Parts: sequence; C-alpha cells; structure tokens
Amino acid sequence: MSLIASARQQWLANPRRDLLAGTVVALALIPEAIAFSIIAGVDPAVGLYASVIIAVTIAFVGGRPAMISAATGAMALLMVTLVRDHGLEYLFAASLLCGVFQIVIGLFRLGRYIKFVSRSVMTGFVNSLAILIFLAQMPELIGANWQTFALVAAALAIIYGLPRLTRAVPSPLVAIVLLSGFVIWTGLDVRTVGDMGQMPSTLPMFHIPAVPLTWETLMIIAPISATLAFVGLLESLLTANLLDDITDTPSDKDRETRGQGIANIASSLFGGMAGCAMIGQSIINVTSGARGRLSTLWAGLFLLFLILVLQDWVARIPMAALVAVMIMVSVGTFDWGSVLKLRSTPVQSSIVMIATTATVVLTHDLSKGVVLGVVLSAIFFMRKVGKTVVVEELPTPEEGVLRYRVTGNLFFASADVFAAAFEHHGHPARVEIDMTGAHLWDLTGVAAVDKVVFRYRRQGAEVEVVGMNEAGRTLIDRVGKHDKDHLPAGAAAH
Repeated sequence: MSLIASARQQWLANPRRDLLAGTVVALALIPEAIAFSIIAGVDPAVGLYASVIIAVTIAFVGGRPAMISAATGAMALLMVTLVRDHGLEYLFAASLLCGVFQIVIGLFRLGRYIKFVSRSVMTGFVNSLAILIFLAQMPELIGANWQTFALVAAALAIIYGLPRLTRAVPSPLVAIVLLSGFVIWTGLDVRTVGDMGQMPSTLPMFHIPAVPLTWETLMIIAPISATLAFVGLLESLLTANLLDDITDTPSDKDRETRGQGIANIASSLFGGMAGCAMIGQSIINVTSGARGRLSTLWAGLFLLFLILVLQDWVARIPMAALVAVMIMVSVGTFDWGSVLKLRSTPVQSSIVMIATTATVVLTHDLSKGVVLGVVLSAIFFMRKVGKTVVVEELPTPEEGVLRYRVTGNLFFASADVFAAAFEHHGHPARVEIDMTGAHLWDLTGVAAVDKVVFRYRRQGAEVEVVGMNEAGRTLIDRVGKHDKDHLPAGAAAH
C-alpha cells in the first residue's frame, strides 16, 4: 500500500496543476529545442525529438518529480566539433555512450556526493544560469521593431498581474494564448516560432547509430561522451537541489543519475541528442504549480502533439510571448538576496559565489564555473580547518619534563601549524604529547608527528605520544617512523 500511496502522490496529487504547468513548459520548449539544435549544427528535429523522448522517459525513471529534462544549450555547445568533424551518426553514438556512463555513475551511487557542493557554489550556479537565460533572449530584442517590445511588455504585465486576480490558470499560459490570438488577429509583423526553423512532421523512429564498431570510433566519441555525462549530471543534480529547496521536498540523486542515463540512451535511439535537466523550464513548471511526475510526462507528450498536429498554429506564436516568459524565469531564478547581503556574507563565500557566476557567464560552460567554485570552497575550508589544530603546553612540577595537549584535526592543511607550535629550545629529558583530543587524517599528519618527535630525540629527550585514537594508531603503525626508530636508545611512543 505504501508503494501505491507513493505513486499516487508522485503522479496524481494535483493533476490539474500538473497538466496546466506541463502545457506552458511544452510551449516554452519548442524555440529552445530548435535553438539548441542550431547551436549543435543539426536539424531542428534532433533537438525536438530529444526533448520529447527525454521528458517522457525521465518522468518515469527520474529521481526528482516535476523537474524538466530535455535538449539543453550546455550540452549542445559540447557537440559542435563532433558534428562538424564526424557527422550526425557519431552524435547519436556519443549520446548513447553518454547515457551508459551516467548509468554506471548511478550504479556506483555517486550522485549523492552533490551534497558536497557548497551553498555559495549553488548560488553562483543559479545566478549564472539566470543571467544566461536573460542574455539568450537578447537576439530576439536587439534590432526588433517597437511592436515586439510592446508585446513583451504586455506579456510581462499579464504574467505578473494575473496572479493578483486569480491563480486558477498559470499566467504564462494566459500570456502566450492572448498574445498569439492578438498577433494572428491583427497580423502584426513580428518574429514567430515558425521563423526559428522547420518542425518535423513524423513520429521519431527507432534508429541504431550507423557508426563502425571499432576502437577508433570509441576513441572519437568517448572523450565527448564523458564530458557530456559530467556536464549533464552536474546541471541535473544542481537543478534537483534547487527544486528540493523551492518545493521543500527531497529527491533521489542516485535514481536521477541513472534516469538521466536511461533517457539519453532512449533519445539517441530515436534520433535525438543527449540532454539534461533544464533549470528555466523546471522553474516555469514548479512556479506554475506542478509538483508531480505527470507534469513532466505531459510536457513531453504535449510537445509531440504540438509539433505534429498543431505545428501550423504553433508556428504563429509570437516569440515576444516566449521571451517574456523566459525573462520572468531569469528574474525569478536570480538570487537577489545574495547581492543585497554581500556585505554581511563571509568574504570567502562571496568570492566563491562571484567566481562561479563570472566563470559560467564568461565561458558559457557550467562545468568550469562549478569546478572552480568547488575548488575555491575546498581551499577556503582547508585553510579554516587547518587553523583549528591547537597545541597547548601543560604545566608540570617535574624538572626537565614537557607536556603538550593537542586538539583538532591533523592533516596536510594543519601540519605546519602543528609542527610550529612546539617549543624546541632547551634540552628536556622527557616530552609527553597527549593526542586524546586530536584526530590524525593523512600521511602529512603522520609526517608532522614524526618531525616533532625526531626533533626532540635529536636533543636527547625521551618522547612519548599518548592518547592516539584507533584510526590514528593504525595510520602510525602502517607508515609512521618515530614508533619504529630506536635513536636514542630507550625512546618509545605509545
């Protein structure tokens, strides 16, 4: 019964909201999928088929209900060289191998480690994508006539004004329908979805990539596939984290990792390219009220219905309406509080956030920005933790005896602080180092203990290291030198 209840919650908790939200998403997917196909250098059908197949598949196998996955710009940018040099069939093969890599990563349950991405990196990721979503709308506005700007303004007025009157229907959907009707009725000379490219007129067909099954083929596609797998999972899992926060519900990151792989394999076998989660469309979905898997499934199915059955009507949708929806998404996605609180936020956190945002925006490469942010976060964390080791000299009534108490974490970042904290002047007869409150983490920490012990022994002192926990004792027994050294005679470590 719990499985049935869980399935009902994920699929049928609020079908009306899910269906309406999925409808908005499907409309917003069309120009995006066509644009990403153009970026990758392939026919618009490749991006549209990918968006349909991935959305439908991930609705069943994904780990984050209400998240939208489809063809994306981040993935399309990585495909340009492969398509140009080797052709479309190699793209299908690379997308298939990308899916295999992602399934393997999911089977090893590595998706959960996204929790080690800091909040500052997450904020930088969100802000950079919000900026990129906004900048992606500029080609539709630069050089446009005044009617286009008037339509965008009218759509934004509907999107932000209608919720004050009613939330029964998602305001972006109302804006798209009303503006489309107005443009068709008046015959305004504005850019429409049909101007983006020709939509397919047939169902996607099963197709095995027609590439030679050779080592050379593997060497061509493997590097691209690995990069696609990494970038796709990074964007998907970070988007899942964001939706977790927005909806205050958990997601299964390992299931999502495997699901992305299954969806990409399915896409490649039906004439589509690899994709991943879309932060813009996912935000549209959840802000329109969606919370279940039905919204994702309907977005994919309705997209297929739109491009096959209603393509003549869809082609007449003004791009201004969709631009307004994406502007709403970019404004809503950007974490304005992160800018307003820069002065009160720790300097290190602000540096990580700004560096992540700037790198993604300048390179249009999500992976570079996030990796830089993670590395900076790790560096700042290690610097902070490295200063937490404390060496305290204890008073003792015995002449020629020194006692020290060590607390904190001893590893490569704190080893120098540990070693410098001991006083090596004078000629004590005996030194006792109490490690009860400390934890030894790595080989550099062991080397630091050896260094301190040997310095005292060279002065003729007997050195005793006590209180080491079991993990530290095991590490010392395996690689430590001071406990195996017998110079001078009688020296020992316990």
